[in-house]
Amino acid sequence: MTGFEPLIVAATAGLTGIITDVVKSKGGDLLKRYDVNLKRIQGASREYIENYAKRHGELKIVCVRMDSPVKLDEIYTAVQLLERSDVRYFESADALQDLFRQVGKRGFEFRESTRQNGLKVANQHQSLMVLGSPGIGKSTFLRKVGLEALKGKNGIFQHACIPVFIVLRQFDNSKTIEQLISEEFANCGFEEAAALTQAALENGKLLVLLDGLDEVPREHENKAIDQIQNLVDRYGDNRFITSCRIAAYKGGFTRFKDVIVAAFEDAQIEEFIRHWFADEPAIADACWSLLKQPEYAAAKELAQTPLLLTLLCAVYNESQDFPKNRAAVYGEALDVLLKKWSAEKRLQRDPIYKELSPELEKILLSEIAFDSFESDRLFFSKSEVVEQIRKFLVDNLNAPKHLDGEAVLEAIEIQQGLLVERARETYSFSHLTLQEYLTAKYIIDNNQINLMVENHLMEIPDNWREVFLLVAGQMPGRSGADALLLSIEKEARRYTNNPKLEYLLHWADEITSGSQGDYSPLEKRAAAIFLAYILNHGSVYELPLCFVSTKDLLYNFDFTFRLEEWDIISLSIENVNELQQAKIFNSVSSEELINQLKTLNLQISHLDLNDIEDDAQSQEDIVELTGHLRNLWNNAFHLNAEMMNWSGQEEILLTNYLYSNELMLICKEAAVRVSAETWEAIESRMLKV
Repeated sequence: MTGFEPLIVAATAGLTGIITDVVKSKGGDLLKRYDVNLKRIQGASREYIENYAKRHGELKIVCVRMDSPVKLDEIYTAVQLLERSDVRYFESADALQDLFRQVGKRGFEFRESTRQNGLKVANQHQSLMVLGSPGIGKSTFLRKVGLEALKGKNGIFQHACIPVFIVLRQFDNSKTIEQLISEEFANCGFEEAAALTQAALENGKLLVLLDGLDEVPREHENKAIDQIQNLVDRYGDNRFITSCRIAAYKGGFTRFKDVIVAAFEDAQIEEFIRHWFADEPAIADACWSLLKQPEYAAAKELAQTPLLLTLLCAVYNESQDFPKNRAAVYGEALDVLLKKWSAEKRLQRDPIYKELSPELEKILLSEIAFDSFESDRLFFSKSEVVEQIRKFLVDNLNAPKHLDGEAVLEAIEIQQGLLVERARETYSFSHLTLQEYLTAKYIIDNNQINLMVENHLMEIPDNWREVFLLVAGQMPGRSGADALLLSIEKEARRYTNNPKLEYLLHWADEITSGSQGDYSPLEKRAAAIFLAYILNHGSVYELPLCFVSTKDLLYNFDFTFRLEEWDIISLSIENVNELQQAKIFNSVSSEELINQLKTLNLQISHLDLNDIEDDAQSQEDIVELTGHLRNLWNNAFHLNAEMMNWSGQEEILLTNYLYSNELMLICKEAAVRVSAETWEAIESRMLKV
């Protein structure tokens, strides 16, 4: 235990002092016993600290690929607590749905609430009930408070107490909580442990950490609650912190302050990652930078839960990247919550789990996920979900018919936290990411791919984008995601039935075909479309062309003509040179265009473009220059400006078409498998009539 030696050395004197005071206060037989062996208090104190550090000062979560334990102090990220009243009981499912859409963020903790530092709250309240969902960090928080108490004056916890950590799942009617505390002392060599426990309680010198009230076997639950309440009533000068899954908490602990562990915010996620990769700060930077990118928004939502953030860090640690197949990671996250986490904590499972297998439960959850997602309802009433569970149990041949829908919902909510009560009798999935994953699973299992594409390819806003990627990542077989890609391509072709879009696609193909640049034909066509739009419509930042590797060549183009800031002619000449070097276009005379631009520059040399007055004549000059410059470019690239005079509706048509093609590309990247023959054929047809 040399790794904890600094803690042991620093804490032994303080704990020895507390124990000595407790022994002296008790007097009688206890004092006589320790008078003979007073120096043994120090040895027992040291052993107690070492035992606590070994059992509760390290973390190793087998179900998330942790090969070896890590010190809690090194990985701990400050827990934030919320008032229980701040996060419950909105008006209705519709109100929650509207608020979620207004906020426009992933994740369901979107109400403004005051967050408080957990250790600060623990210092302020004599008795604390820490509530939260599975894997949110309740046990870790209790362990951390205990470590800080052991440190005495060197710790953040400001009360001279002996921390005693009790895992409540070991509670039964054969022992009282006082006896469990006594066993903790006895195991570390404290003599007369029962009397010592009594004396410590009477002197208010214990910090009793009761972890997992929800994990008490059901037949002992009432007894445990009575004992906790009686213990606090009898020995109220001690400090008590109890943890419980929020769905299992029935209330009634009148002397406890109820608080809820908040999901991680960005600052906590970053702090956790930097702690995890403390010895490799460059990797921490890369991991956090990647997680902040828009395409990893769903993964970052999972990172709001410490358990799943641990999984993400472990996954990233294996290859310094997140897997291309995000579905595999999300599937593992679902399995962690569905079965592995409960198994690791050795929970006494509800009897329903003996008959409702994880595989069957996953099918049930996928139906619930799909039905609500399909109807654009992320929040649903308790009666709805109970009825859906009941119907599933009746209709499924392999499901036990006698199970009660409400009992199944309660078990899923308490044991796994996959369904969460967000308001009174209003539920949602714990993570939108997991609902999307389960929705994708349902679509694949029930051959709904073509319907998904027909109904949701052009969803505005694009709420289904992540589902498309997860479908691609889960599609099995030798052909993999071929069917999905072909279905998207078929739907995308509906948008090409427009003369102006047809012209643009023909032009892009002709002006790039056979050019010598080191880009694929698809990338060249995309670059041509990009350039044509810039020339005639200005900004292109709203166009879904982010997949084009040639885009960097075109971002410098600025045909909004901010003449007060730019030497627009010099910039145009620079852009022509860049395009000439890229060799994307054929039949374009760069030299002729450059000469024409230089001639134009001479013609406008009398204008001071850095000091244009905001008057009618100046504006006319700008319009004339803008039109002349655009004509030079259009003529050089053989582009019919009339065919680029698009209405607002036609621009929407172009955007939808380009989005469909972009989605094909990112689905191909997200897929585990795509046949080379199918993709080669699709790519050859993309951005072509």
